[in-house]
Amino acid sequence: MPATKNASKPSKPSQQASAAAKATLRGVNSHKVRKVRTSTTFHLPKTLKLSRSPAYPRRSIPRQPRFDASKVIIHPLNTESAMKMIEENNTLVFIVDTKSNKRQIKAALKTLYDVETVKLNTLIRPDGSKKAFARLTPDVDALDIAATKLAIV
Repeated sequence: MPATKNASKPSKPSQQASAAAKATLRGVNSHKVRKVRTSTTFHLPKTLKLSRSPAYPRRSIPRQPRFDASKVIIHPLNTESAMKMIEENNTLVFIVDTKSNKRQIKAALKTLYDVETVKLNTLIRPDGSKKAFARLTPDVDALDIAATKLAIV
């Protein structure tokens, strides 16, 4: 047992001093091991990426939403066929923005006229405008809405 202790660590102070002197002469980078690369491609390490905190906003004015309710619905339609739809099918007919979708039209009807729609059909007319047929719930009368809120009857 004592022989192995002596072999791994110098016991005398003079031996310790000579080992320290050798170490200082050799330097700390003598046992530097090069990392063996097995991959042919180099990937940057995934380190901490902080979120941006700009010193000033890059836009002076924030963008307005593209579609609000008044931009989606252009006007109600009051042709003979539209009036027939109102009376018989409990359906209101509107001309809407061509870029708007059914969800946006449904939400715009809810905000502007406070009506719930059961079904919403759309079509693009030959003149390029979009027509929306809004079928209302059975408890709401389309003729009443057309007379009071839309003023088309």
